[in-house]
Amino acid sequence: MEGGAAGVHGHRHADESLLDDEKSMLANDPGGMLRATASAGAQVREAAALAAETDLSMLADEGRPRAVVVAGIGTAGLTGSILSTVAGPRCPVPIIGHRSPGLPGWVGAADVVIAVSASGRSPEALAAAEAAARRGARLVAVGNPDSELEAMAARARAPFFAVPRRAPARASLWGLAVPVLLAARAIGLVKVNEADLAETATRLDADAERCRPGADSFVNPAKALALGLAGSIPIVWGSSPLATVAARRFADTLAANARYPVMAGALGEAGRGRVGLLDGVFGGLAESSRDIFADPDADETGATRLRLVLFRDGGLNPEDDADEPVAVEERRADAVQTLAERRGVRCDVLTAEGGSALERLASLTAVPDFASLYLALAHGLDPMAVPAISEMKELSNPLPEGMQ
Repeated sequence: MEGGAAGVHGHRHADESLLDDEKSMLANDPGGMLRATASAGAQVREAAALAAETDLSMLADEGRPRAVVVAGIGTAGLTGSILSTVAGPRCPVPIIGHRSPGLPGWVGAADVVIAVSASGRSPEALAAAEAAARRGARLVAVGNPDSELEAMAARARAPFFAVPRRAPARASLWGLAVPVLLAARAIGLVKVNEADLAETATRLDADAERCRPGADSFVNPAKALALGLAGSIPIVWGSSPLATVAARRFADTLAANARYPVMAGALGEAGRGRVGLLDGVFGGLAESSRDIFADPDADETGATRLRLVLFRDGGLNPEDDADEPVAVEERRADAVQTLAERRGVRCDVLTAEGGSALERLASLTAVPDFASLYLALAHGLDPMAVPAISEMKELSNPLPEGMQ
């Protein structure tokens, strides 16, 4: 192991052999992030079962709200984006993600606030829940049982979805997202049904099996994606709103688990400027200096290169109303693949599958979630222990009075 500053350990260069030794790989994952990620399907089932025990009658009886605010940060904050994309462009009310403490000034009694925190202690979620109760907004809380967030929900007589915390929030996405979706269903904003949840869980189970640690790199899509990204600067773009949620999720896990710098976003927006990265010093300019007779999969110069990961959706039904025609989305995705190919920038493409928006989103998140873990392990990093996160909390949180 190479040692770094601030107690950081790992290898600067990825070692493919580390991913072919299951025993060693699991030993380097003492926190069980691989196991937690493989539980995604089980999270969907457990969250749905626990949600069935939550009384949402008060929430439903008051009818459609003016707006829904999903308050949380990190993975909890991503649940708002998931709700928005599953609700789709026909959703009759705005769904707004709020990732700062408190609530926007306009939120009041006509609105619904969903406060989400895996630990039940997030300052952002707690402040949002407190503000919602004070302003008379309908409150729903999602988080760890026996937490401060549950106590706050109880004081406000608000529904609380208990999500037992067994792993870091970033490995608990589905346990947090399902209650948010079911709360929105209770007020008539989404049409997620039990079949959608069952099919999504089955999809996640199947992808976990394909990406299991014991599967060799040449048959494991997550290991193959991780090794393709090794040593690169990843750019992750989504071709549709749903695919963009998956792209942003992949960027988050690559940064936290594998410690890779990533740019992510919507391909439509990227086409207005950021696509120019393909021409730059890590893209086309680097390719222009390569020996044309060299192995295309090897860069003997050691230069850091871009690696494009494109999430494609295509939509469930081309006839459905959407923000833009599916044909436009498809042409744009084809175009960026052509641009990358012309500049020698490698491109990985993941295409959504499934019969519902929720299942399609799951099909675009499972393999990348595992890929971020395998990339960390290939570098000798523990994907759970992120020293910079712990230090950031220590440095930014004030000391209790009397200890200063």
